[in-house]
Amino acid sequence: MDVGEALAILVAGISAGGINAVVGSGTLFTFPVLLALGYPPITATISNTIGLAPGSLTGAFGYRSELRGQGGRLLRLAVMSFVGAVTGGILLLTLPPGVFERVVPVFIGMACALIMVQPRLTAWLRRRGPAGAGRGRLLPLGVYAAGTYGGYFAAAQGIILLSLLGTALDEDMQRINALKVALTFVVNATAAVFYITFAAPAWPVVALIAAGSIVGGYVGARLGRRLKPFALRAVIVAVGLTAAVQLVLRNI
Repeated sequence: MDVGEALAILVAGISAGGINAVVGSGTLFTFPVLLALGYPPITATISNTIGLAPGSLTGAFGYRSELRGQGGRLLRLAVMSFVGAVTGGILLLTLPPGVFERVVPVFIGMACALIMVQPRLTAWLRRRGPAGAGRGRLLPLGVYAAGTYGGYFAAAQGIILLSLLGTALDEDMQRINALKVALTFVVNATAAVFYITFAAPAWPVVALIAAGSIVGGYVGARLGRRLKPFALRAVIVAVGLTAAVQLVLRNI
């Protein structure tokens, strides 16, 4: 690895850490860079997931104020994220490369649609009954599915989580985003331990992405907290649609 390649990976790590804290989908900054530098897709995915885990932690730390009062909810959902991440890791190491990636644009598109209609959907649900009246009954299953997806590929898991949490919970968008960042850390950290144990990451890549994502995650969280709910929603949809288009074009 020469200096130019190392710098490209480091910058991609900073960008990914920042966008993961604000929205999610940071993998779409790092994964294409690793592929362009000649790393095999599975090696790139494994190394990227391990490297982004520290950035998820600093992002969650940046949102610590918005996480206050959500400890019980976070613990319950974190268990589902953990089990999902293990499931996704097993799928990555056993299924043929590219199988799951074919349906990723569909998942991202559905998540963006949910983000756009979430305010009206939440208002409709509030008219039908108070919070807790069965509205979040399927949320743990959805968080498990998002964890499985995140443990397998990671790109845009934050967008999927935001759509699920925003639809099921009566919370401010910033508190929902904080919960998303914390659950993303659980998935990334679990998958990282799994891959370190059972796979062969490219450690120089891991170190560069980790260094970049630590900086980007903390800065991204500080900036994301200042966004108004509408602006945050607009960023989520824009990044999500861009992610879907990139993945479709790469599979053509």
